[in-house]
Amino acid sequence: MTERISIIIPVYNEAAIIADTIDHVTRLTGGKACECIVVDGTPEGTTISKLRGSGVTTVNARKGRGHQMNRGASMATGTILLFLHADTTLPAGAMEHITAVMGDGRYAGGAFDLSILSKNAWLRLVALVGSLRSRITRIPYGDQGIFVRREVFQALDGFRDIPIMEDVDFMRRLKARRHRIHITGMKAGTSPRRWEEEGYVFGTLRNWTLMVFYLLGMKPEKLARFYK
Repeated sequence: MTERISIIIPVYNEAAIIADTIDHVTRLTGGKACECIVVDGTPEGTTISKLRGSGVTTVNARKGRGHQMNRGASMATGTILLFLHADTTLPAGAMEHITAVMGDGRYAGGAFDLSILSKNAWLRLVALVGSLRSRITRIPYGDQGIFVRREVFQALDGFRDIPIMEDVDFMRRLKARRHRIHITGMKAGTSPRRWEEEGYVFGTLRNWTLMVFYLLGMKPEKLARFYK
């Protein structure tokens, strides 16, 4: 069976970068058996309005990354689902690599190593720590380009409709079912814009603190108050 990848991109006020994101996806797929679904969390569709005539499937959904990604997954026809943030880029050969990993038969899903698109030494350290953490725990973040077999995603009822940590929650449930998770050495590059806006140290410590409290059992609804 030929594997088909559905690339699902949740967006919210990303009109300024969405064209570059789709250009990036187009180069990655190179006309191969892939589809791209962009799910806009604004009622006005301010981001997907920039994609008219692009050949990309677009849809509106209620704001919330988990809800938006589930909406995109419900429309997907691929055997593999790849959830890609609008400000994350994948390396050349990523689609072929995903197909090879999933075709191996041992893995239910996986993600890429983390890199942050900055020369800042602190952010390079953050990316290194993030990659090591995901390799040890097998619980990657969403900005690492999570991919999963569609039937496995459906069996887990997709992402939970929670305001934060939907990616960690999903990967924890995937792991709890004893599914094998592959972390590839190829790197996904995520934008440094949030760190640059909030401050490198503050943004990092805030993220780590939220993760600790989440793992200790604090509800995502409470955590979301500290992540604006």
